[in-house]
Amino acid sequence: MHRPSSAKDYPHPAIAREGWLFLAVALAIAIAATFARWWVLAAPAWLAVVFIGQFFRDPGRAVPAQTNAVLSPADGRVLFVGKALDPYLERQALKISVFMNVFNVHSNRAPVDGVIEKVQYRPGAFIQADLDKASERNEANVIVLRMPTGERISVVQVAGLIARRILCYVQTGDRLVRGQRFGFIRFGSRVDVYLPRFVRPVVAVGDSVHAGTSVLAEF
Repeated sequence: MHRPSSAKDYPHPAIAREGWLFLAVALAIAIAATFARWWVLAAPAWLAVVFIGQFFRDPGRAVPAQTNAVLSPADGRVLFVGKALDPYLERQALKISVFMNVFNVHSNRAPVDGVIEKVQYRPGAFIQADLDKASERNEANVIVLRMPTGERISVVQVAGLIARRILCYVQTGDRLVRGQRFGFIRFGSRVDVYLPRFVRPVVAVGDSVHAGTSVLAEF
């Protein structure tokens, strides 16, 4: 796992910087093969450029003004909504899980305003991310946020079957605002959010959500 010194140091263009090298290499090969008329190589190289560009895309988002909203930290499909034990704050919680496939935007965003109390990396396995056991067994990175109201939540980036690199741009003491990018996970993966039990969910299993814009729950 990679962690820069501060969230403020990280630029956020339309293509996430994690994809710059991959895109540059694919473009160089595609252009060279095209000029050399090596069509057998040029065609798959241009397909690779398209795939890499769509995978590492990192578009801007308009954050809702609703102050009591918990926003989705990831693009994808809601896998779980229900009661669960938050192992990081050691309490019963409302857990909402979002699964990202390879076609979703993989940039992760803060669901609420708050100060980071803890950033903790956990080594683990790489089983399929849409399975319930992935939350407990897979490689993960947890962020504990304390909101201005004093409430605390846990946001967990979970690696998947082929996701082998969790990226976290923040550290303890950083202050995040809703919709701010805080990390990235390469390829299919999931993000779990543990909220206080009294929070009301407004999504259901199977719903499609978008990071920074979709409301998962309300305080």
